[in-house]
Amino acid sequence: MKPVFPVEKTIRERTSVRSYEPRALSTKEKDLFHDFIKTLNNPFSVNVNFRLLESSDAWKGEKLGTYGVIKGARDFIGASAPDTDLALEALGYSLEHLVLYAVALGYGTCWLGGTFDRSAFSHAMDLKKGDLFPVITPLGYPADKKRPMESVMRWAAKSDQRKEWKELFFSENFSSPLSKSDAGDFAYALEMTRLAPSAVNKQPWRVVKCQNAFHFYKAKTLKEGKNSVDLQRVDVGIAACHFGLAAAEKNLPGGFKKLPVPNINTSSELIYLFSWVLNS
Repeated sequence: MKPVFPVEKTIRERTSVRSYEPRALSTKEKDLFHDFIKTLNNPFSVNVNFRLLESSDAWKGEKLGTYGVIKGARDFIGASAPDTDLALEALGYSLEHLVLYAVALGYGTCWLGGTFDRSAFSHAMDLKKGDLFPVITPLGYPADKKRPMESVMRWAAKSDQRKEWKELFFSENFSSPLSKSDAGDFAYALEMTRLAPSAVNKQPWRVVKCQNAFHFYKAKTLKEGKNSVDLQRVDVGIAACHFGLAAAEKNLPGGFKKLPVPNINTSSELIYLFSWVLNS
């Protein structure tokens, strides 16, 4: 299915909005998002659950909060999934599709993985036992004026910077960078992948073009806590969403599939996740 918005324009317009006008979405607007959510799917066949939440959805007398990171937002989107293979990647894929849809309509969003009241939001999400609930995003009207802290946060996170092609995309092995000319028609999809957002802008995805496939790997660039969710797997799902939407827009052949681990020499910091396999 082709995207319902211009992919490159929307991806380039997307930015993390942390300051919002203090007004809630109307019922009509919420219905618009509920309807779009019904159309969402992901290539990993994981049932990702979405819930539109209001900041007034109190728990133990306290409103849903983000420790001061987000100001003014009255509505949020939470996403959860059962703990199955590629669940986090699927969640990142589906939520980014929803985020881009919101951006195309003029709404503000901001991926949050660690700076929200997880206990309160989890209660409001009505999670099932074992569900993964790694991220939320505010959803609302961007404020005309940004707070000084917001500019500081963007600078600290290097939000406007992206890695170069030679650091992310490779040909046959991890020693040979993939050129845009060798990527052919898929250079556009890979460029959209390069522009994807990620936790503290670490861009943990690596892609190796090998014969009739593009193999997606996760590069460990953040320390993992004992009991924390691996947000970098969510990040690779976000990047895959950009690749998939761009490929669909250009009618490029193929689809995502998990294959046996490719016979490519890797370090212990690189973990194979899935591939885009060209149609034969």
